[in-house]
Amino acid sequence: MCFSTVLAVGKPSKREFRGAWIQCVNGQFQGMSTNQMQRTLTFQLDELAKDGVNAIIFQVRPECDALYESNLEPWSRFLTGKQGKAPIPYWDPLAWMVEQCHRRGMELHAWINPYRARTKNTNELAENHVAERFPERVFSYDGLLILNPGLSENRDYICRVVTDILQRYDVDGLHIDDYFYPYPVAGQTIPDEREYRQYGGEMTCGDWRRHNVNLFIQQLSETIRRIKPWVKFGVSPFGIYRNKKADPQRGSATNGLQNYDDLYADVLLWVDKGWIDYCVPQLYWEIGHRAADYHTLIHWWNQYAGNRPLFIGEDVERTVRAADLENPSNNQMAAKYRLHQQLPNVQGTVLWYAKAVVDNIGGYGTALRTNYWKKPALQPLMPFIDSKAPKKPVKVKPVWTSDGQILFWQKPKFKDWGDEVVKFVVYRFEKGEKIDLDDASKIVTITNQTMYRLPKAEEKTQCFYVVTSLDRMSNESKGVKKKVKL
Repeated sequence: MCFSTVLAVGKPSKREFRGAWIQCVNGQFQGMSTNQMQRTLTFQLDELAKDGVNAIIFQVRPECDALYESNLEPWSRFLTGKQGKAPIPYWDPLAWMVEQCHRRGMELHAWINPYRARTKNTNELAENHVAERFPERVFSYDGLLILNPGLSENRDYICRVVTDILQRYDVDGLHIDDYFYPYPVAGQTIPDEREYRQYGGEMTCGDWRRHNVNLFIQQLSETIRRIKPWVKFGVSPFGIYRNKKADPQRGSATNGLQNYDDLYADVLLWVDKGWIDYCVPQLYWEIGHRAADYHTLIHWWNQYAGNRPLFIGEDVERTVRAADLENPSNNQMAAKYRLHQQLPNVQGTVLWYAKAVVDNIGGYGTALRTNYWKKPALQPLMPFIDSKAPKKPVKVKPVWTSDGQILFWQKPKFKDWGDEVVKFVVYRFEKGEKIDLDDASKIVTITNQTMYRLPKAEEKTQCFYVVTSLDRMSNESKGVKKKVKL
């Protein structure tokens, strides 16, 4: 069934996280040559940039393997078809994606699955895979292999992998999703009784498992802060924290699987403790869903998870295939985005998944580029990491060239990472307009380049351009204004 997408016109947000997940476990890249995969990713990034996306969450470690050059873990079969086999011709997808995203003014968040050591359809592990080297540190569950969260050496190992990524790649974020303890399957039991008896003390088994995951989240957070304090640590949990039946005080009016009780993930603790820098609950259901109503859940997360930036995980396909309850001839995209705009703690969206947007299913991509994300947006502020604004751009000057008029500038000098300028914002104001840098409609580009090609005018006109600097945490400098004759 197909529904039309109705656009809700509103004032553009100046700061908004606009992310998209690019996953590899769906096999979309498997068997591709290096050139084919680069062409595919280039096309996806170009289309996503047109749609207004400003952050890519790229899956680089689906099963204790690597879509990047690693001395710790083997090359992923989701890249080359065989675990441990390097790509031919040789390339490093993570390094390439960092460069490509930054060129487009996007952030790149490296997405790892921390505990999953083997997916169901993987039949052969490389010799240097952690489950082959240390079989006593994994357990089997429903066809998966899982790094046992109850073992401190596994927490140390994952943090060593993350340290390696951070030290060698200029990523903007480190992202993990909803795979902690495995999703429960009827008739199966997590085989960790020995570790519980050894380490559980007086805790119940559930409390002990949550304690293990809490220790990991805290340790990973501290690892990131120690190596690169500007790298944003984000978690994308399952969309239900607890149901009211289990927790009358803080549970949601839902009836589904629970992070706290079933996956042993106490997400609100991580938010309240400040161990994570952003939270992206996966609200993949429809407005009006019987067990997990989107309207109920987005209000719940807005109320309880506001201590850190809150972005909403959106399922593109389910959104455009569900009818708006008030206007059944339309899909639910407009209704959901109205909720985003109305709730004060919702500061962004992450789209599941990137290819669905690129394929423009249900006109979703068109609606983004022509309405919701038509104008560029800065990243939300994270003053708990850094709040100091950088210096202004220097030597801002319009210059006539053989290719037309170009606005040039230079980066200001800096002393430490908190002062380093990594991007610039260019605004345009017509003659007589008030210079208002809070007006997001006046942004023409956000770029890591030190130039902007001015558009050609059909007739002579005069306007003002303003250029500001952005540091790694998107703190914005004061502007430098230049009068331009076109």
